[in-house]
Amino acid sequence: MKKNNLTQALISGIQQIGIGNTDVYKTWDWYRKNLGMDLPVFDEAAEAALMLPYTEGEPRSRHAILALNMMGGGGAEIWQYTSRVGQKATFDIQLGDLGIFVAKFKSKDLRVSHEKLSATTTVSDIRKNPAGEPHFYAHDLDGNVIELTEADDWFNDKISHCGGVTGAVIGVTDMDTSIAFYNKVLGYDIVVYDETNQFDDLDFMNAGSRKFRRVLLQHSEDRRGAFSQLFGKSEIELVQDLDRQPQKMFKDRMWGDLGYIHLCFDISGMDLLREKCKQQNCAFTVDSGDFDMGEAAGQFAYIEDPDGTLIEFVEAHKVPILKKIGWYLNLKNRNQAKPLPRWMVKSMGLNRVKN
Repeated sequence: MKKNNLTQALISGIQQIGIGNTDVYKTWDWYRKNLGMDLPVFDEAAEAALMLPYTEGEPRSRHAILALNMMGGGGAEIWQYTSRVGQKATFDIQLGDLGIFVAKFKSKDLRVSHEKLSATTTVSDIRKNPAGEPHFYAHDLDGNVIELTEADDWFNDKISHCGGVTGAVIGVTDMDTSIAFYNKVLGYDIVVYDETNQFDDLDFMNAGSRKFRRVLLQHSEDRRGAFSQLFGKSEIELVQDLDRQPQKMFKDRMWGDLGYIHLCFDISGMDLLREKCKQQNCAFTVDSGDFDMGEAAGQFAYIEDPDGTLIEFVEAHKVPILKKIGWYLNLKNRNQAKPLPRWMVKSMGLNRVKN
């Protein structure tokens, strides 16, 4: 089955979460040393010319590194403006504000992850979420909140104490509308919990005394596609603050400013997905057509969730497997639903940057 024979778009998993910062190499160094994000898929300075709806109508120069963890999970797109200084919010962003507040990472052993992160940053106690599953929160070097949760789906379990991105916590205003969006558009059709209360595991974010509705979503169908085995399972936690009026995290700011700027899904069948999103009343707001970044090529597009949180889709046409010998993989003329051989994906690990 070739690409043009797909009958529906495929989501292979979370490819990456975008992290706006003011020092791309310092930020990557922290994620590399502390969370094993040591495989650079690309490292490029260029102009973001197509994001005009979110950059005040002007192209903006930037430097971005997409880093993966070969244990499995999605990557981190570490993103820095070079034509201007990335702006911080003018108010204290709180859990429940509209946008991505937490990036979820998968842990092989929570106690080991907790001990390692405790040595370099502030962490919460290990507590249980509403489903009774242990987890903990921590801050990255810029104060962004990350969450570590236990996982059992590993692409390689012998590299680090943890893997890559396995989801996000997103603030919403209308929970039922958002549940429907993440189900119908992104395939998160399992409600693991739907609880309304005060939650002591949120104390780390100064939110334990407020009342929230929290809904954790997962997907029942295994993801398919070239890198689906690497990206693995994922989940989305939606949070609605019932005690205060939430604000948009990027109010009066640009995409690419400081914080979590988007959640990106690896997909196949961009034309089919474009039509599906139109039917679901979330038409593409950015549509790249074909792009070539030298080390990677394909297409990307953006939509907004019901509260304006940016969701990115990337359809890869060319990816680097082994840069040292110029081995790049063309993904256009293959069975789009079939995972790449594990040995081939694992060979990307030869590009890892060691501490």
